[in-house]
Amino acid sequence: MHIVIHLSNEFITEAVSQLLITNGYDTVVVGGGSPTNGFTPDVLLVDVASVRHTRSAQYQNAKVLLMDTGTEPEKLCATLLSYRVHGVLSPHTEFPLFKKALTAVSEGKLWIDNGAVKTLLHDTGNISRKGKISHITSREQEIIECICRGLSNNEIARRLTLSPHTVKTHLNTIFTKLNVTSRSKLIALVAHRPRGVSV
Repeated sequence: MHIVIHLSNEFITEAVSQLLITNGYDTVVVGGGSPTNGFTPDVLLVDVASVRHTRSAQYQNAKVLLMDTGTEPEKLCATLLSYRVHGVLSPHTEFPLFKKALTAVSEGKLWIDNGAVKTLLHDTGNISRKGKISHITSREQEIIECICRGLSNNEIARRLTLSPHTVKTHLNTIFTKLNVTSRSKLIALVAHRPRGVSV
C-alpha cells in the first residue's frame, strides 16, 4: 500500500512514518506542497491543519484518512463536513487497528475510531442535541443567515445596524469557530448540515 503523510506535527509525522516503513508500507512524507515525484498514494494521511493544504486533486484516487491529533470537537466536525474524508483515526491507536483502518479506507470503506464517534455523537461536539451549532451567538447566527442569502458586508451592516468593520470582525470569528476560510465554504457547511440541525 502506498501512503502519503502530510501532518502538521513533525514528531507525530516521524513516528508514524517510521512505524509504517518498518511494517512494509511504501511511504512518502510531504509538507508545504512539496512534490511526491510521481508517487501515487492509495491513502493520504492528514490532520485538521494540513487537510486544506493537501492537493487532493493531485491524488484523485487516494482516500483521505484524518488523524485526530487532539482536535477541538468543533473543528473536527466542521472538517468532516467541509472535506472529503474517508476515515478518522487517533494517533494513539494500536498498530493492528491502524492497519485495519488503512486497509478499510484504501478499499473505499469508511473508518471512524471510537473516540471520534463519541466526540461527534455527544453534546461536546460541534452539533448539540438541541440541533444548534455550539458557541455561535445569536448575532453570528443572523450574520450567517445573511451570508447564505448572498448579502455583502455593507448590506449586512445596513440590515443589522452595525458598522461594516463590526460585520467583518463577526465574520472572522465565525470562520474561526467553524473552521472555514471563505463565504462559499461557510454556505457549503450550512447546506450540508444534517437534516434538522440549524446554524
